[in-house]
Amino acid sequence: MLLHDAIAPLKCPQLPLFGTTDLHAVAKGFAHAPALQLRQSWLPEPEPDFAPGTVRVGWHGEVLMILAELEDTDVFINATEPNQRLWELGDAFEIFLRPRFHPAYTELQVAPNNLRLQLNFASEHALAWTRKTGSIDDAIVQDIIFTSRTWVQPENRRWHVLAQVPLPAVCNYTGALGGSVWHFSFCRYDYTNGRAEPVISSTSPLTQPDFHRLNEWRTMEFV
Repeated sequence: MLLHDAIAPLKCPQLPLFGTTDLHAVAKGFAHAPALQLRQSWLPEPEPDFAPGTVRVGWHGEVLMILAELEDTDVFINATEPNQRLWELGDAFEIFLRPRFHPAYTELQVAPNNLRLQLNFASEHALAWTRKTGSIDDAIVQDIIFTSRTWVQPENRRWHVLAQVPLPAVCNYTGALGGSVWHFSFCRYDYTNGRAEPVISSTSPLTQPDFHRLNEWRTMEFV
């Protein structure tokens, strides 16, 4: 049995209409959506520099809506263009999505300055090839397939991400969202000036610090 089949699925609710330019309106729209905590489940205790984060999910129409609130004492950005290797260039919020029974999966990343990286992996074998070659070129999706907005609040030591992911963005999915079942994971790279390596975390119960352990992602049902 896969781990995501052993844990009760997350119930992903329909959200009301709300404005997406105002953070207060966005937060109100997600008020009744389930909240997931970013953790370092592969460690017995979090690293001393670990900063908490919360991710909420819902859907409206045929669009998956994701809101992340990330505590951060040092919002760190070196990314300058879309589809750069954001996870190597500073803070990044990552979204992994895979419709149930599909071999392919999608990885979407957002930096605090709202630059995005879009990747589609045809299968786990495609990921293995990417890791062997060290190149993500074959996985990059050039056309804009999802939208996002970020709010950076250094005075509150945090930043927020709102991501809106239409159905076709995820492995060219053509089914209806309501009633469907997907595997998912939300993850984070948290960089800090003066620290050589980022602190990483995930909403999945990972047993190793590897975000691509698909068998350990959770499952959500769109209700």
